[in-house]
Amino acid sequence: MKICVFGASSAHIEKKYIDCVEELGEKMAKRGHSLVFGCGATGLMGAAARGVKRGGGYIHGVIPEFFRDEGVEVLYDGCDEVTFTKTMSERKQKMEDFADAFIIVPGGIGTFEEFFEVLTLKQLGRHSKPIAIMNIGGYYDDLEKFMKSVTDKKFITFKCYEMYSYFKDADEILDYIEGYVPDGTPWQKLKIGD
Repeated sequence: MKICVFGASSAHIEKKYIDCVEELGEKMAKRGHSLVFGCGATGLMGAAARGVKRGGGYIHGVIPEFFRDEGVEVLYDGCDEVTFTKTMSERKQKMEDFADAFIIVPGGIGTFEEFFEVLTLKQLGRHSKPIAIMNIGGYYDDLEKFMKSVTDKKFITFKCYEMYSYFKDADEILDYIEGYVPDGTPWQKLKIGD
């Protein structure tokens, strides 16, 4: 399975996040999965790639040409395949198309945008792929509370709230993804509800 990992590119985050995501990447590879990611060498993007590489897995990086040309980000040099895009929007589209599943690890605004995009597309019936959030050290606790509040206030349906899950452990995430079966709920019920 091709798993897209969305996460931080920052080189200034705590080691506990790096270690957990490297472990996730290694376990992905050892369980026969490949990585689709944003091609960055630093932060949690780099951690996922290093872990997958250590586990002997295949790595597909996707990155806009201007990142390389303008030095926006250091590219991970251990990719088996790199796809260059013209824009950030095209980058996201390619990662979404290549992936069979999505894991969101801690990140900033780019990661939030990626999460909400794949969630919105799932709500609209454009895909039925699993979405898992790796909640390292409670990083996403406030997001979970916020999304529950939004659901309680009827801004999103409960079915939409159930379209993704939170996990603290790499094995739990991979078990979820490997065993995931779409429930067949039509997009109208996800978007509009009962």
